[in-house]
Amino acid sequence: MLPKLFRLLKLIVYWIDHGVFTLIMYLLTFLPRALLARFYPRLFRLWSMSFVHALDVDLRLLQNHRKPLPEHFLMIGNHPSAFEDIGIPALFDVASVAKHEVKDWWIVGRISAAAGTLFVVRDSKDSRTAVFQQVIDELGRGKNIALYPEGGCKGRAIAPFRYGVFDISLQTGIPIVPVFLHYEAQDVFEWRAPQTLLNKIWHFLTSPNNRANYYVFDAIDPRGFDSKEDYCDHVHKLYLQWQTKYLE
Repeated sequence: MLPKLFRLLKLIVYWIDHGVFTLIMYLLTFLPRALLARFYPRLFRLWSMSFVHALDVDLRLLQNHRKPLPEHFLMIGNHPSAFEDIGIPALFDVASVAKHEVKDWWIVGRISAAAGTLFVVRDSKDSRTAVFQQVIDELGRGKNIALYPEGGCKGRAIAPFRYGVFDISLQTGIPIVPVFLHYEAQDVFEWRAPQTLLNKIWHFLTSPNNRANYYVFDAIDPRGFDSKEDYCDHVHKLYLQWQTKYLE
């Protein structure tokens, strides 16, 4: 009884804290974008971690890389859940690429846009081309970008990768840092249509196992590959190996 009461009180405190933080973040979005760019992304990382705490998820960063990670990088991950939309920016200094629908989410969409999130209409070739160039431009300004080469939330099983991020890495010479995302309560965290964001928030809060493991591996240098196809195939095989190791 006491552990349940303690957890309830803790969650109440976390949600009050996150609610106040969210209100402040929302009001700040009405400032000029040029001003926001100076400080808002750093606040977004703190806000994301505040959201993680409010959801009572035990987020673990597991550093499986043998060499120091580069300061400038593209980050990729598998995309089994909606949770990584806050889990990745909570742990890493990155701007993310997200589906265009996120921009229309109440309050959260406006906060994400102000933090520098790039939005793509996945079914639109023109939109994908525009975001491709946006990612290159943002990398040129020194930012780190996170995206999901499966092209959307595909569940726990690794789906085929799209070539875009590997093409960008080859063109810019910027290495890719791969992160393998593993939720121990896979059935709870996995996104399945037609679930909504509110559905998933409830699932996270009521999960019988709240641990999320984010495994970070050595950066992959694009100079080792002659084409985006070879590059993509190599990295996809690594993810299939990690899937076998951590999920099966």
